[in-house]
Amino acid sequence: MAVKGNIIIGQSGGPTAVINSSLAGAIKAARDAGVKKIYGMHYGIEGFLHEDILDLKQIVKNDEDISLLRRTPSAFLGSCRYKLPAIDGNEDVYEKIFSILEKYDIQYFLYNGGNDSMDTVKMLSDYAAAHGKTQKFMGIPKTIDNDLPVTDHCPGFGSAAKYIATSLKEIIADAECYGPYRKSVLIAEIMGRHAGWLTAAAALTDKVDLIYLPEVSFDPDDFVKRVKELSEKQSSIVVAVSEGIKLADGRFVCELENADTKKDAFGHTQLSGVGKYLAALVSEKAGVKARSVEFSTLQRCASHVVSETDSNEAFNVGYLAAKSAIEGSSGEMITIDVVSRAPYVANYSKFDIHEVANVERKVPMDWIINDGTYVSDEFIAYARPLITGELNAFYSDGVPVHLSL
Repeated sequence: MAVKGNIIIGQSGGPTAVINSSLAGAIKAARDAGVKKIYGMHYGIEGFLHEDILDLKQIVKNDEDISLLRRTPSAFLGSCRYKLPAIDGNEDVYEKIFSILEKYDIQYFLYNGGNDSMDTVKMLSDYAAAHGKTQKFMGIPKTIDNDLPVTDHCPGFGSAAKYIATSLKEIIADAECYGPYRKSVLIAEIMGRHAGWLTAAAALTDKVDLIYLPEVSFDPDDFVKRVKELSEKQSSIVVAVSEGIKLADGRFVCELENADTKKDAFGHTQLSGVGKYLAALVSEKAGVKARSVEFSTLQRCASHVVSETDSNEAFNVGYLAAKSAIEGSSGEMITIDVVSRAPYVANYSKFDIHEVANVERKVPMDWIINDGTYVSDEFIAYARPLITGELNAFYSDGVPVHLSL
């Protein structure tokens, strides 16, 4: 079929270790289809509103660049956390967006992100449908939080889970090296605001003692009691906690450490410090030496520990989003549909963006066991295939090589 117009791709929200694999897939599909101009939004929709637009054919020139792009951390195009206003009463913003699309003859708009990014796709596709616009809008799933609905899992989760399991195995080995003569507790703080998928990945090591997810109310007294009981049986204790664990009254535990929390453009409380707070609590209440480690952004930028399965799937959803838009699809997100987990087989489909935007999928409650302090074998079976294989980095002078603007 004849391709009408150009394509633009944007990245939004928190980066992942494989978000650029999705960008690489979209670029490859656009090239295969013969799209004349392949544009990138520099810093997402926020940059687009300033006409900060990149010519990707001049930046990602060949298959070697595609391969290097797949091994590059962070969001290559730059990201943003910009919330589009409601359509009603804000027509000027949408008219500006569509005037820019028309100026650059952009017919296909791809946005790679999580819950809030899919909301952007929804609003733009709704505006186009209501005003007789011909542009096509497709969502490319991405989030280490793994909390998008409909899709079996989200690109980015597998690599972040692999990093967490790898790092925790190393931390556990370090913690155990002193034997029975030195008792210690290590609290690993892992990302996860409302959904505990990433923290649950700690179970992939088989040696973490306690796992606390935000799906279950957190009881500090019970936590201290369990740590104290474990300390009577073993010298080294490792606990994994989601940054978003809450008390029964709804307060984030991290707010007990720092009441002066800030919020982002989407109204999300900026979370940090729960590990530090719990380590101090254990030292005070249980009388055991405790320290914390916050994985923070390392979970999402560790391109040296990437799941090959995750990278390949990220590439595929980017490719299929571009291909689908060019073929006429709009207002949808590409989804991953797992046919079998052993052996692992996955297919892809599309789903209405209205069923995706602003909906969070949490860890199933029946996968959370031991009174909310661990996860079941069902979770292990779910997550294990997603961390398999390695996408090896390219090195020069002892450090990884990345593609740069």
